Order: sequence, then structure tokens, then C-alpha cells
Amino acid sequence: MKILIINPPHLSIGSRMPNEHLPPLGLLSIGGPLIDAGHDVELLDAEFGPMKHSEIVARVVAHNPDVIMLGHSGSTSAQPIINDITQKVKQLNSNIQVIIGGVFPTYHWKEILETNPQIDYIVCGEGEEVVLNLITALSTNAPLENIKGLAYNIGGIPFKTDTPETIKNLDDYRVGWELMKGYNYTYWGKRKAVVIQFSRGCPYPCTYCGQSLFWKKWRYRNPQKLADEMEMLHKEYGVLVFNFADENPSSNPKAWREFLEALVAKNLKLILVGSIRADNIVRDAEFLHLYKKAGFERFLLGIENYDEVVLAKIKKAGQVSKDKEAINLLRQHGILSMATYVVGFGEEKTRDFYNSLKQLLSYDPDQGTGAIRNTA
Repeated sequence: MKILIINPPHLSIGSRMPNEHLPPLGLLSIGGPLIDAGHDVELLDAEFGPMKHSEIVARVVAHNPDVIMLGHSGSTSAQPIINDITQKVKQLNSNIQVIIGGVFPTYHWKEILETNPQIDYIVCGEGEEVVLNLITALSTNAPLENIKGLAYNIGGIPFKTDTPETIKNLDDYRVGWELMKGYNYTYWGKRKAVVIQFSRGCPYPCTYCGQSLFWKKWRYRNPQKLADEMEMLHKEYGVLVFNFADENPSSNPKAWREFLEALVAKNLKLILVGSIRADNIVRDAEFLHLYKKAGFERFLLGIENYDEVVLAKIKKAGQVSKDKEAINLLRQHGILSMATYVVGFGEEKTRDFYNSLKQLLSYDPDQGTGAIRNTA
């Protein structure tokens, strides 16, 4: 089948401020298995520009694909944009089938299908296997009800099949890096960059985060295979910066150390950035030198709050005492720390915000950022 994968322009993308762009890893991950199955797949990254909706629709109609796929990773603000684009595409060519996926559609499939009849299918959860099964069924006119992880309308009524098991071996499906052709993805000061994952999922049940529900189980890639893939991207694509999209890459310290050692052995001189738990930094104190040798320049530390009572309530499983220690350890190894905090967990008063700011300043991270929890 002829498939056009579309990365929609988002309303809220921080990297757009310095005019940097990172590739849509989730969509590339969907594309790889489809290419390997023999389908004609192309990527339209409408985040570049960003492209106007009218231009996106015109490009789709001119391409005349059998299927368009649109997805976004956790960006709720992209859903209205997807709704508008797909509606206009269907008005001009009703034969094009529309498939969407991502975190927001996974949780809100029923609402989306009820209000957007132009959307034919919603892929819920991890998409590689589900999309491959769906495209195979569509190309052979096979029934859909046995495809797990799929939502669609039956007689105007939203219906969802059973939830699929999470992918056990992340190396079973490859990322379609070749779909980046023609796009200049950069980060960290206009250096060629990609987003990559060592693992998926998170073993912690933090109440404010949906990752443990979306991914279900923490799994990791073969450490050596990932190091080999990064070497390929560096030598064949000129990639210098790797932005790790993992929720918690170091959950298994043995596997994480194996990966770091495999990458260090290649001596590639890369720049790595990612997110990690502060207590894992403290745990790995004896081999933090490998973090630096591998190329890590910055970690975002999900501190979230500075009150032990609040941390227990949100099931963060963190300790205030280790947060500052993690920042100091990173600094000792020449790695920048970005501390995050979230407001909106309870009935905060002005003095609570003041105390949080005071505590953040006492931690003395290199960078800081915050978020407001949506309680609606």
C-alpha cells in the first residue's frame, strides 16, 4: 500500500523557539516495519516551517496515498490540528483512509471517534505490531475485529478491540531512519540530532503520569545492538546528538551499564541528553564516569516536588535527601542537571510556591523548569 506518515505541526513545541527540530521517533518506529513488509512509505514532517494546514492537505492530495497516518507523543494540543487536517483531506478525497495514534488518542479514542467521523482507525498503545496488522488486513480485505489495540466506528458507534500485549523484544521492530531523508534535524546548537530509546515504560506508579499505563511494562533494547545503531547513525547520517526519550533508561543498572560500556568502547565523541531519576544517579555513583565517557552532557531530573508528604501521596518513590546529592554528583562529573517540579498536586498556597522555589535554589541545579498539573 502507498502510505504517507504525517507529523502534524504542534502548538506547543519548545525546540521551535531556537528553530531546532527533532525527528518524530514514534512515527519513524511505525514506518520501519511497514517498509520491511514491502509497503511504499514516506514521511511528511509538517512541523518543519511549521506548514500551514492548507499546504499539508494539498501535499496529501497530490501524493494520493491509500492511507495517511498521523501521530503525536503526549502532545494533547496536536489533536485539534489532526482533526482539522484529516477532515479537510477527507472532503477532497474520501478514498484516503485515516489512521491516528499516540498517547492522547489511546486514552480518548471514544471521544475522538464520536466527534470525528473522518478518522477511520485509532491505534491504541504501542503501534508497531498493531499498525502492521491493520495495514495487512486492509490490503487483503481481512476482518479487523481480531486485531488487538484498534478502535474504530461500527455503524457509527465507537468500538475498541482487546488490549494487545506490550512488545516483548524491542529489537523485533526497527526504526525507519531512512524516512528522515530530506529533513535537517538538529538540536543542541544546530548539530545533527535524533531521538532514540534504550527502553520503554517505567516501573514506578506515579499518580500524575500516564506512562506506566500506556507502556504497561518496562523493557530495554539489547545494549550492544543499540550502541551499534548509534554508531551507524553517526557514521552514515552524521548524527552528533542523541536525545533519549526514555521515561527511565537506567531501571536495570546492569543492562544500563552494559550499554554505556558498549558505547564507550566505540569512542564516537557524541553528545547525549536525557531524563533520569535522581536516586538512580546516586545508585550509579561508582560508574558515573561511564555516563560522561559515553557522551552525556545533561540529564533532566524529575524531582517534581520538595515535600516528603506530597511525594508519598503522588507515589513518586523519591527522597528529597537524594535529589541534591544527585545534582552534586552530576556536577562532579561535568554533566549538567535540569531539575523539574510540578505544581497543582494539592491545595497549594502562596507560601508553598515560595518554599518550593527556595528549596529549588538550595539544590542549585544548572537549569530548572516547571509544569502545572491539569486537574480538570
